[in-house]
Amino acid sequence: MPTTIEVNKQSVETLLGSGKKNPFVIPEYQRPYAWTDDQVETLFEDLWEFTSTRGGTEQDGTYFLGSIVSYQNENGEQEIIDGQQRITSLFLLLRAIYTRLVATPESERTEEAKNFISKIEPAIWRTNKLTGKVDYKDILLTSRVVNNEGNNILRNILETGKTDEKAKDNYSNNYRNFQHLYDKHSTENPLMVYQFIYALLNQAILLPITADNQDTALTIFSTLNDRGLPLSDADIFKAKIYNQLSQEEKNLFIERWKELDEQSTEANESIQQLFYYCMFYLRGMEKDNDTTTPGIRKYYAANKFERLYKPELMDTLFTILNLWKVVNKREELEQEQWSKNNRIRQSLNTLSSYPNEFWKYPVVTYYICHRNKADFEHNFGLFLNKLLAELTAKYLLVPTVNAVKQDILKLDSAIVLSDKPIFDFKTIDTSRLESCIHEPNKRIVGLILKILAYNHQDELLPVKWEIEHIFPQKWQNNYFPEESDALVKEKVEHIGNKIPFEKKLNIIAGNGYFGKKKLEYLKSNIAIAKSMGAPDIDDWDLDCITKRDIRVSDEIINILNTWNEAYCNALESKNESNKEVGPTEEELAKIEEFKKKGWI
Repeated sequence: MPTTIEVNKQSVETLLGSGKKNPFVIPEYQRPYAWTDDQVETLFEDLWEFTSTRGGTEQDGTYFLGSIVSYQNENGEQEIIDGQQRITSLFLLLRAIYTRLVATPESERTEEAKNFISKIEPAIWRTNKLTGKVDYKDILLTSRVVNNEGNNILRNILETGKTDEKAKDNYSNNYRNFQHLYDKHSTENPLMVYQFIYALLNQAILLPITADNQDTALTIFSTLNDRGLPLSDADIFKAKIYNQLSQEEKNLFIERWKELDEQSTEANESIQQLFYYCMFYLRGMEKDNDTTTPGIRKYYAANKFERLYKPELMDTLFTILNLWKVVNKREELEQEQWSKNNRIRQSLNTLSSYPNEFWKYPVVTYYICHRNKADFEHNFGLFLNKLLAELTAKYLLVPTVNAVKQDILKLDSAIVLSDKPIFDFKTIDTSRLESCIHEPNKRIVGLILKILAYNHQDELLPVKWEIEHIFPQKWQNNYFPEESDALVKEKVEHIGNKIPFEKKLNIIAGNGYFGKKKLEYLKSNIAIAKSMGAPDIDDWDLDCITKRDIRVSDEIINILNTWNEAYCNALESKNESNKEVGPTEEELAKIEEFKKKGWI
């Protein structure tokens, strides 16, 4: 079916009044109400300024308040995708004005007050169909934001017009602020108050954009939004999971979600990313090797969001998060000895410099599937080095994502079945590696230098380090009078002219020539940088770069071959063992489980 979108500018009175037929809902996946005093004051003062200069009659122009993006959900409600802050503030402002108008005894009310009371009532509440009286409990706006006690506070304010003077939440603060601003201007300029209310109801214009479904509304929001982060897929997932739970389960879920959100932020990740990593793990479980990566909302929405409702999902997300605490923050996990293993930490740190994210998916899958096995630490180290060897060689020769995408997806499926999976990667011509290492694609230089550095030290590199050009990128033309600038420029970018170097020391060393830099190299805690300050190295020229090119490429190729050989030996050992004893009970059970699910 084609997508339909309705756009029709409306006054505040008309738009809010439409809630009598289709009430407004702030859905569960929205973020809490967040307007501050500044935004409230700006809205009020701008409207007052408009009224004093151009407002008061229909012919005097309009004041544009912005757009409201929504769609009508299956319950006939207007589900607000964008504009919840604005529309909530308008409800609070009208309630503040209404509270002041009805505070005057009915016998003393002016005709203007009576008129605007009758105008505001149908913009906030429904009336009883039999008595025609306002039903203050039947409010046209409801907030269902997950884990937000403010939902009840908003309802109470709109119903009673009262708020706790000590309350610090945004609803209460802003409601009191609107009252204060109204009282202040009413005292200073009582003759303009009713013109202000008229302008607010009739001349303040909103642009409601109504889509025919949630996806379209979210797409519109993402396109229009320039005021902050758009709603994430994780916000939608949170609401979907929440709505499937009992009340007791909801409370526990919200606590765990909050904890997951806080910890993932501290680990420089996001819940959105955790769901993305989890998708590749689940695809491996399902033997889904399609190289077209689905959007995560589409993936988790399949079969009526079946994957979201699995009881083990939250545990899986926390497990994935633990891995990134080690990778991103260098944390050590309790009761997980592997996280203290410096060789594993070095391999993960090196992989983190890989030029795209495809290395992450098999690492996540391996960790989830095999972390509880007795020999996990040993096998994880072998696996990471093998993965690093394959990805490094492939990127050196073919520096594109597509070169490894299919291989990685096949590997994910193989990992699910074995802690020593077969790397069924496309064959590469390793004879070409040497020249590629001499002058590598610039995006993989950092990874190559990490492999080299960790072959000479047990400690992790400092967090802040930079790629140091031993012979400076900026040189004087008379330094190599017999060489062309093009040749010097090319040589300077060779791997033989580069080392990892602490950022602070690199700043001090600057663009000086070798003799001046040696003292800074000697201060380095990075072994290969420190070695450049050795007494037997007294100068650095193009010949030195060429010689070091050869040494570095030989060392890198030797490291890659060592990792491959170690993994092959482990595979052979496993195969010999399996011939003697056959599959373990655990492996047989897993195979049976996968057969039932149609994965093998």
